[in-house]
Amino acid sequence: MLEELLPSAVRSAEAFTDDADEACHPGEEHLIASAVPGRRREVITARRCAREALAALGHAPVAIPRGPRREPVWPSGVAGSITHCAGFRAAAVVPVERVASVGIDAEPHAPLPPRVLGSVTGPGDADLLARLAVEAPETCWDRVLFSAKESVYKAWYPLTGRWLGFEDASLTFDPPRTAFTARIHLEAEPRLREMRGRYLVRDGLIVTAVWVD
Repeated sequence: MLEELLPSAVRSAEAFTDDADEACHPGEEHLIASAVPGRRREVITARRCAREALAALGHAPVAIPRGPRREPVWPSGVAGSITHCAGFRAAAVVPVERVASVGIDAEPHAPLPPRVLGSVTGPGDADLLARLAVEAPETCWDRVLFSAKESVYKAWYPLTGRWLGFEDASLTFDPPRTAFTARIHLEAEPRLREMRGRYLVRDGLIVTAVWVD
């Protein structure tokens, strides 16, 4: 699924199931020390996808720790992103000289709970969602919006080291091209003021991706 969304320089790996007997990679035990069994399996599988994607770039298997904002810490010279949700785990990586940053997110294709929707929408988002619901009512646009903002943040943070709230980005969507644009309201270098991405809705999943050249 990710290959349909990302530039050709990006390598990705994905999985739709877990191996219940798969062991945690050495050096990543702390990531799942307090996790429930289902969460443990998600993390183990997603990190394995990350190593598979890194292998496609010629990297040996390594532990992938977390940084201060729970972001994955990649080998030097690599940009990447990891996501996992019910029924899907994936990772994407790329040499930073080809693509400076990448963000991916996956969500179940289902409406957001009302209490969550209010916390992830900003000014203008309600009107945006209403218009999209008329144009393509079969799509859960609130969840697509949430996923797209998650991908934007994952591409933003490694380049800035700064928090980006849900209200700090305004998105527009182009359904015929399955594309979106995020306009950032915070001060940033020119390439980060407007970030572009793509989305896919298929087989009960929403997958979004953003990259910064």
